[in-house]
Amino acid sequence: MTATVEADARTGLHAALIKAVGEANVFTGEGIDDRYKVDLLQMSRCEPAFLVRPANTAEVAAVMRAANEYNIPVTPLGGRTGLVGGGMTDGIQISLERMSAIEEIDTTAMTMTVGAGCVLQTAHEAAEAQGTLLPLDLGARGTATIGGVIGTNAGGNRVLRWGMMADMVLGLEAVMADGTVITSLTKMLKDNAGYHWKHLLVGSEGTLGIVTRAVLRLRPLPRSIQTAIVALPTFDAVVSTLRRLDAALAGRLSSFEVMWQDFYERVTEGNRAKREPPLPGGSPYYALVESMGDDPEDEAPIFEKALARLLDDGLATDAVIAQSEGQRQDLWAVREDLATLLSLNAADTFDVSMALGDMPRFIEDARRRLKERFGEYEMVCYGHAGDGNLHAIVAIGRSGHEAKYEVDEVVFESVRMVGGSIVGEHGVGTTRRPFMDRTRTADEIELMKRLKLAFDPKNLLNPGKIVVLQ
Repeated sequence: MTATVEADARTGLHAALIKAVGEANVFTGEGIDDRYKVDLLQMSRCEPAFLVRPANTAEVAAVMRAANEYNIPVTPLGGRTGLVGGGMTDGIQISLERMSAIEEIDTTAMTMTVGAGCVLQTAHEAAEAQGTLLPLDLGARGTATIGGVIGTNAGGNRVLRWGMMADMVLGLEAVMADGTVITSLTKMLKDNAGYHWKHLLVGSEGTLGIVTRAVLRLRPLPRSIQTAIVALPTFDAVVSTLRRLDAALAGRLSSFEVMWQDFYERVTEGNRAKREPPLPGGSPYYALVESMGDDPEDEAPIFEKALARLLDDGLATDAVIAQSEGQRQDLWAVREDLATLLSLNAADTFDVSMALGDMPRFIEDARRRLKERFGEYEMVCYGHAGDGNLHAIVAIGRSGHEAKYEVDEVVFESVRMVGGSIVGEHGVGTTRRPFMDRTRTADEIELMKRLKLAFDPKNLLNPGKIVVLQ
């Protein structure tokens, strides 16, 4: 533990946790399943003193009061899809998986009230059953939880049109560090009565409070989805294609995912046994584009015409349009079926953000630095280029904590060079924290520390993540 617990105190804490959530939902030692102890990449590991699984907000509050009494840190856990060690702790690990209820879908207010432990895909399906859309979508939709995506302010595939998770959060209920429950489950779009404390919790990774319930903004469910992959000869063509499609589709462009040649060819060739590549390899860039609207008969011809103009004007060199839902899923699999990339034995994966026009300069600089530092390396790039979020996988022939840190040092210097962010949507956690000065000034980091102290003066909420208090 962060603070060693004497035997008597540990016994007392154990009893308090059992009183809070019931004996069947308190686990210790070998009783804690290994899936709670490691992150998705198997790079970060922990040995929690206790794992607790509360059923409601009142039980979360009782856990926090016990933690305060015994001065033991608490780390909330979502769907365990994090990549940066954000759920690791040696104190109390609190899983919200039992708090998964979809309490209400209000088709008048266009809102969903949902527990923090609800899996994102479950929320999607419930919304769609009522003719509505929860726009946030990402590859981990089948395991990521609402609380987790709020904690990291996740973005995913549709930020271009509907924004980040913060843009969908209207109301929150949260348990603060001292066990106080703060509830503002409002359905209002406009509320400027004082500080927006809810916005501070979104993206705070459980360091300022534990989100237990949320009211999320819904949208009308699209009846028309047009999906294509286009091959593009230059990055200037990538940018022009994005701008042209955004204008031609009159606000319906929802996704613009760019894949660099090395990524596209590795994924399509590695998965050839499952599906044929939708387009031949050899193009410097490929963009997966999707438009979502309400009129299939009118919008399909508009989409096709927009792509035809790209080809006629030489911006695109090839294109394929999905003609069925199955073909649409196959096109998205090029972007999301990444198992074949495991052969890279990556030292680290990156989730960085920058102005769209700076992406080529960032990649060129990162490649130069990697070559100078390591000699042999591989770097494959892809991402939500429509909103400036770039993912990269870097391999240097070895992996592990030392290799990861060395690669991070190199890549984050390139992020600093373009004035970008070391984190686009996956969180800071522990592994990105040492590099915060590459993207935040000393004054900004000091302000974050002051906010942390104001919300959590005893430093019990997920300590060591984002910032370290001396």
